[in-house]
Amino acid sequence: MGETAPGPGTPPGEGDGGSGVVGGAPLWHGRFAAGPSEALMAFTVSLPFDRRLAAVDISGSRAHVRGLIRGDLLTPDEAGAVLGALDTVEEEIATGDFAFLPSDEDIHTAVERRVTELAGPAGAKLHTGRSRNDQVATDLRLWTKQALTSVASAVLGLQSVLAARAEEVGDAYLPGYTHLQQAQPVLLAHHLLAHGWALARDLDRLLACRERADVSPLGAGALAGSSLALDPEGTAVDLGFARPFDNSLDAVSDRDFVAEALFVLALIGVHLSRLGEEWVLWSSEEVGFVTLDDAYATGSSMLPQKKNPDIAELARGKTGRLVGNLTGLLVTLKGLPLAYNRDLQEDKEPLFDSIEQVLLALAALAGMVETATFRLDRMAAAADTPAAAATDLAEWLVARGTPFRDAHAVVGELVRRSLAGDGALADLVAADDRLGPEAAALIAPGVPVSRRTTRGGGGPAAVAAQRERFAARLAADRARLTS
Repeated sequence: MGETAPGPGTPPGEGDGGSGVVGGAPLWHGRFAAGPSEALMAFTVSLPFDRRLAAVDISGSRAHVRGLIRGDLLTPDEAGAVLGALDTVEEEIATGDFAFLPSDEDIHTAVERRVTELAGPAGAKLHTGRSRNDQVATDLRLWTKQALTSVASAVLGLQSVLAARAEEVGDAYLPGYTHLQQAQPVLLAHHLLAHGWALARDLDRLLACRERADVSPLGAGALAGSSLALDPEGTAVDLGFARPFDNSLDAVSDRDFVAEALFVLALIGVHLSRLGEEWVLWSSEEVGFVTLDDAYATGSSMLPQKKNPDIAELARGKTGRLVGNLTGLLVTLKGLPLAYNRDLQEDKEPLFDSIEQVLLALAALAGMVETATFRLDRMAAAADTPAAAATDLAEWLVARGTPFRDAHAVVGELVRRSLAGDGALADLVAADDRLGPEAAALIAPGVPVSRRTTRGGGGPAAVAAQRERFAARLAADRARLTS
């Protein structure tokens, strides 16, 4: 792609030129006397990865043709021939019958070359008023809008699984952790929905990113628009964009929407990594909170007894790849002047990869969580340690007028004495004049988790209300996704 060729020959790839052969001649054969070198072709070819833009490229070409009709730049007969050829190309690509040629180093060249073969001289008018620069920007925005919608739908799928399992487990509870040390017991539903709310923020970002990508660059040309009677407003409406571009220089060089999409995908990866890390721990023999379904675990080539949480581990591991895709593009963009530069070809592979990896991760994690067996007895046993009630003992004292710092010290001292072997914590609490048997009853199994009553907290009543809020949020987000 680009405005100038790096050497003699016909430059391939994206940009307002391209080296594809259309109608028997290279796209800018008037300027160059020789064809491209093999080294140039090998380094600049983009067809192996950008062919997935075929459907949106054809949609963009159809809209461009209809705009050319409105500008009296194509006759009805010419337009009919080109549109018919585009239909044929679409069918050939869908069925796998499309024959790519060595000169087709990007999907845009391939489509235009085949259209010209089918439509004859009318096909040579397809690129009238259009540059590879605004063409590829349009294609990528169309593709990104669709891809973000697919990811948002998959996010909702995992959220729905979390909500269903939160409903299923009822008032089962487990230890909550800070610093990976047991802190206070919370309902398992509360823990599952914590991941659901993080994903809800991800969905917000996906939809906001989709909205900012919803701008049509078609009609911007190479960088400055055109002297021809193009119709950017009409083609924007035709393609389902919310609005046309405002500045042609910005339109062809803007890849903010790609960088933003990569950030959103990387943050989704971070959230999936946190979920994965927990399930790696939960499924270990030492913790034993969950047993993975055989269909969502792997074995060992050497150790017959093993059941490995590979999905959880890869959700954790692939996040580095997602972050790398984001940082790689940001570094590419940071040194580019206006307007189009061939460097922008590097926007697609990280975007395609991040979309694919996140979709795979969301589906795999949803299956893993949906089919796993929770070992509720192990969770409850771990949560019912006497020290889990320490905060409740302090708050019991606070409710009776003791300053919190004093209450904290009283209970902390009793915990220390219990750990030192002076006796069971419940016995020490019962014997303490400041606490006594009534406070010692707070240590009984299942009592501490029931005392988490504030909004958004981890106790039964608070979580019941939270389930309702989360269900309402899911319903609203499904509606937002399709609006």
